[in-house]
Amino acid sequence: MKNILFVCTGNTCRSCMAEAIFNYLCDIEHIKAISAGVAVVEDSVTSKNSAAVVKQNINIDISSRKAVQINEDMIRKSMLVLTMTGYIRDIIKKNFPEFKNKVYTLNEFVSLEQDITDPFGKDIEEYRYTYKQLKNGILLLINKLKGDRDIN
Repeated sequence: MKNILFVCTGNTCRSCMAEAIFNYLCDIEHIKAISAGVAVVEDSVTSKNSAAVVKQNINIDISSRKAVQINEDMIRKSMLVLTMTGYIRDIIKKNFPEFKNKVYTLNEFVSLEQDITDPFGKDIEEYRYTYKQLKNGILLLINKLKGDRDIN
């Protein structure tokens, strides 16, 4: 099994939504998504609005999912590390330079502009917008992975 690691700040909004969306949409055998954050608050869980938007769109309940702090082992075991922003990408590359060749922003990897918007603390519409951004990028990601089966 090969992992794709999605990373955001606290692993309560964007990256856990990305994990759920990818695992729901991806039909490539032996590839699954996991997610983590670079600054996780201990014992935090998926934000209420992230869980609601995922439930509305793909009927998966991530409301009790605990946030996970990124670590070297997760990066080592992942074929790709896809961050929500350039800032987070740069933090990971700085802290784990030996893995810098597999760290990108999601949108950079699929040739889209901009970072993924952080909806934290905003209304449900912002979460819906972020969900759409993620789904769009992930559909492009899945197509790219299908076209490049020998990615490491």
